[in-house]
Formats: sequence, structure tokens, C-alpha cells
Amino acid sequence: MKQEWEKLPIFLKAMEIKKIVDHIIKAVENSEIEYEQKMEEELIKSNLDYLRQNSLIIPAKIAGAGNEDMLYDIKMENATIIRKAARELITDARGLQMHGYKDIEYLDLLRKEIEEFRILFAEWVASFNCWNYIIDRWGLFNPPGINYDDIDPNDDIDYNDKNI
Repeated sequence: MKQEWEKLPIFLKAMEIKKIVDHIIKAVENSEIEYEQKMEEELIKSNLDYLRQNSLIIPAKIAGAGNEDMLYDIKMENATIIRKAARELITDARGLQMHGYKDIEYLDLLRKEIEEFRILFAEWVASFNCWNYIIDRWGLFNPPGINYDDIDPNDDIDYNDKNI
């Protein structure tokens, strides 16, 4: 039985992106890129590693934030990591192109899919329940109007007889 997050359009798009990245990696590894220096070959290998890692991070973090009951700050933290990985896929693709990879139609397809993903992502993030939260004491992912130093209504407040 599939988990709810596995049915989400954003997750399905993330898996499409992963497949495209897998194809790009194979194509680059099988291509005849002429390296001017050994360091350039290492840079391309590093680019491919980053592509692979970023394509795996996205669906994993969607799954991690997929539970509807998950706290807002955890969902937002995962969303931030997803956005970073998606943006880095574009950077990684640009790096391959700069190093002489000629089959740019794959890279263009990746860019197109990431743009479609971006729209799904924005809609997904907008669906987060920002009122299912605990105060983020780091101040990054609090709902509107909630500050990192606010008193948490869930904390025990020490009432002293003198204050009554």
C-alpha cells in the first residue's frame, strides 16, 4: 500500500526529475568529453555526484514532510532543503554544459521539469498548516506573528503567589 506522500503530484514530479538525472549521468559518463586537464575530469565527476545527491534529496525530503500532522517548522525545514537541492540541480546542469557536455536537450528537459516542480512546490508549501507549530527558537520557521522569543503557550508558566 502506498503512503499518502507517494501519491502527491510533487513527489511524482520529483521521481520524474530523478529519472532524468539518472539518464543525464549515464549519458555524460558515456560521452566523449575532451578534458584539457585532469582537474576538469574531476570537476565533472563531482558535478555528477552532486546531481545524483540532489536528485535523491528531493523525494526523500518530500517523504519526510509528507505527514499531514507534522509540525510546521519541520515541514518548512524540509521544504528549504528541497528548494536548495532543486536549485542546485540547475547549477549542476550548467556546470556540465560549461565543461563541454554537448547534449543539452537533456539539460533543457531537466530545467523544464524543475520549473514545473517549482510550481507544484509553491502550491505544496502553501498547503502547510502553519498553526500546527511549536515555537522555532532559531526564528526561521515560525507562523506569521510568532517570534522566536515569544512565550510558548504550551510551556508551564511558573505562577508565583505574589503575581496573583
